[in-house]
Amino acid sequence: MTQNTLTTLYNHNLWANTKLLEQCAGLSDEQLDSTIIGTFGTIRDTVRHIATAERSYFSRISTGKRYPSQEDERLSMSDALELSRKTGAGFVEWATKVRGEETVEVQWEDDEIKQIPKAIIMTQAINHATEHRSQIMAIMTQLGIEPPELDAWSYFLEHEK
Repeated sequence: MTQNTLTTLYNHNLWANTKLLEQCAGLSDEQLDSTIIGTFGTIRDTVRHIATAERSYFSRISTGKRYPSQEDERLSMSDALELSRKTGAGFVEWATKVRGEETVEVQWEDDEIKQIPKAIIMTQAINHATEHRSQIMAIMTQLGIEPPELDAWSYFLEHEK
């Protein structure tokens, strides 16, 4: 697999999300509904949040439009994993297509419309996933579950040929 810096970053993000969500898919309902202070919420809610946020970020990158929000959507663990794989692969594909000058209109919390560089959205996708993966891993650790190693060294060792 030929990679450059950007595709490596997004391939790592896809790999890390996949590894963690695959492990989460094997947890019991009680474990999935666990949380600790200082995190987004339960493991289940955080997995869904990662998957739907990435779908939203990718929609902005690929179409320039907001993904139609479905507030009542309740993804299963397998649906979240499938969605993460799809959007993760999309980010890898688009990583080298996005140009620094490209922007998308985003309605901010105060209803102001801002022109946001797509590069900022791409950066947010990685930062957001990393932050929430860490939260899930902290909850797992508190439950006595060994989370997967998701650092770049582990990615390298798993993918070196």
